[in-house]
Amino acid sequence: MAELDLGELLAIGERAAFHGPPGRAVQALEQAVGLARDTGRSAEATAAAWLLGLSLNAAGRYGHALEVLNPLLAGGEEAAAPPEVRLFAALAGATLGSVHRQLGIHETAREMDGRGLALTEGTGEPAFACRLGLAADAVGLGDSASAHSEADTAATLLPERPTEWWRQRVHYDWVRTEIGLLDDDAEGAVDTADSAVERAERARAPRHVAKSLLFLGVAQVQLGMPEGAGSLRRAATLAEGLGALPLVWPARALLGALLMDSDEVEGAASLGAARTAVLSIAGNLPADLRTTWLSRPDLAALLEG
Repeated sequence: MAELDLGELLAIGERAAFHGPPGRAVQALEQAVGLARDTGRSAEATAAAWLLGLSLNAAGRYGHALEVLNPLLAGGEEAAAPPEVRLFAALAGATLGSVHRQLGIHETAREMDGRGLALTEGTGEPAFACRLGLAADAVGLGDSASAHSEADTAATLLPERPTEWWRQRVHYDWVRTEIGLLDDDAEGAVDTADSAVERAERARAPRHVAKSLLFLGVAQVQLGMPEGAGSLRRAATLAEGLGALPLVWPARALLGALLMDSDEVEGAASLGAARTAVLSIAGNLPADLRTTWLSRPDLAALLEG
């Protein structure tokens, strides 16, 4: 890989980030960042850095993701930052929002999404990502009205052709599913999660399929559908194969809790896998965030058995 040029490194990294194990993208993107910076190609350097941060986030390496993304966002906020740097800084803000949401720090996530949005002109992919992030932040804060408002605004930024922006449309379905669950509309949540699964499968994006199946399983369980366990099991198995720890732990934790009365052996094994994933994520966090992460009530209960 050391002899590949910048374009090849970026292509390898992008392919792995969206269509393969996210951890596989890291080496190529680290090389791409270094090569782009060494040759004074700021646009390619920021693009590679954002993809690197996104891949680290998807793998559950949150501490390393923050180290990459925080300077990227701050650089875009400088008065002299060129447009391409501002664009990827805005995307970095949205990805930082995702990192903090997954850690359960929703106020900080909202701040990051807001900072990213301020770097946009209110249109295009970065604005969509930040608006949708703000909707997800509102779900985490239990603010249904704001979640609906931000999601509706994000929807106006989607291209008219349904074949465009597959990834953004999957993300939109995820947030609509979360809003449905918040509003106790489990039937609507099942429908939007089903849509996400279909879109992700058409795009051949396994990590997006796994997360969509996780949302589908949660919605099915909330609706009392027996298919819920199967969806969670598929989500967990696929996420484990990809090394996507942020999906492994909730899928395994929910499946384990669901099975403890009917299949204690599989239930206990699944809960054990969830604990392992949680602790692996903790190992990549700075001390203060590690304490915050492990102190979450749901994770504390999981780790205490």
